[in-house]
Amino acid sequence: METEATVSEFQEMLSERGVTRRDFMKLCGAVAVAAGLTELAAPQVAQALESSVIGATKGNLYPVIWIEGASCTGCTESFAQADAPDPATVVLEMISLNYCETLSAAAGWSMEEAKEQTIEAGNYILVYEGGVLKNWGGQALRVANETGTDILVHAAEKANAVVALGSCAVNGGWMAAHPNPSNALGVQQYLKEAGVETPVINVPGCPANPEWLVAILVDVVLMQRLPALNGENKPSVIYDQTIHDNCQRRGHFENGEFVYEFGSPEEAMGYCLYPLGCRGPQTKSNCGIVRWNHRRSWCVESGAPCIGCCEANPMNPGQNWVEVNTPFYKRHRDLRVGDFVFQPGTVALIVTAVVAGALIVHGFGMKVSGRMDGGADFEKKRAWDAKHPDKSIGKYDDDDAKGGQE
Repeated sequence: METEATVSEFQEMLSERGVTRRDFMKLCGAVAVAAGLTELAAPQVAQALESSVIGATKGNLYPVIWIEGASCTGCTESFAQADAPDPATVVLEMISLNYCETLSAAAGWSMEEAKEQTIEAGNYILVYEGGVLKNWGGQALRVANETGTDILVHAAEKANAVVALGSCAVNGGWMAAHPNPSNALGVQQYLKEAGVETPVINVPGCPANPEWLVAILVDVVLMQRLPALNGENKPSVIYDQTIHDNCQRRGHFENGEFVYEFGSPEEAMGYCLYPLGCRGPQTKSNCGIVRWNHRRSWCVESGAPCIGCCEANPMNPGQNWVEVNTPFYKRHRDLRVGDFVFQPGTVALIVTAVVAGALIVHGFGMKVSGRMDGGADFEKKRAWDAKHPDKSIGKYDDDDAKGGQE
């Protein structure tokens, strides 16, 4: 049971940050939903946060190492730019971000020393953002005289869990798109090849929604457990339903009401964007439920077709969302034969043109042979008609008829 002193002390900390108790309970409801619970679980989340944050003020911070692979740091930016009161604001009070190349104030030797001390102590979470580059012996991401691939293995071996944050970390993302000169791949696949058995939690998205990471931190740090994962090591509550299942435009899809051109009256009426390349039916994520920017909106609601940025097969870099879904505003993905890229519709047009051309050539051949001029004599008289003139089926001129009677 939480004590009144704990609640009072925690509320004082919130007040210093301009957060009311009511706002705090609202964000606890948001954390509960992001973690796959209902908003009715908000009091339990509040109790866990209060206890953890009060414990954190006494030096009981949970260590986190955040390493950048081949990335644009978009997932870091997505998480860091959340404004208060937000789950991230409170969660960052209970973790010790001991190493982060983007957010850490320190740099150089002291920063690398902090990371090494955290790894040696153990009992930490590793957040890895970006693709893993195998080519060139890992030298492309070399830091502090250690190759990029060795950095990942070294930090992952003693971690309680590895969070592969963003589609690049899940299976290479942009870096793994054809022709993939760096041989980029995802964290789970690389660690498996390296023999590291630390559990990996895959959180695809470009960038990943900050509330997804918050939900995972709630599970691992507060609840002392890993979230329920599906067959691709993705949190089931986030990635086991398609975007289409929870889309606000789903009713228009069922009614056959579609947008075929941007700027059209159909677009103004909020019709389904499927003909404009929306990948919602094939992309699994709860974007339409969690939404973005404090649940204000999300891609499809704001008028853009889903481009499927959460599609990522952890064990196959070739099935990255860029290669699978481009061009984004066309109904079909590009097909590839070697370096030749084409659309399925192009193949259909070529086949149609070939068939039409063959028919035209055939028609010219018929004309040249005279078979179209009054009819060519393929068979002067059917054999059966010649033998049975009184029961003749065909019609012949007088000469043929006389010949048939002879």
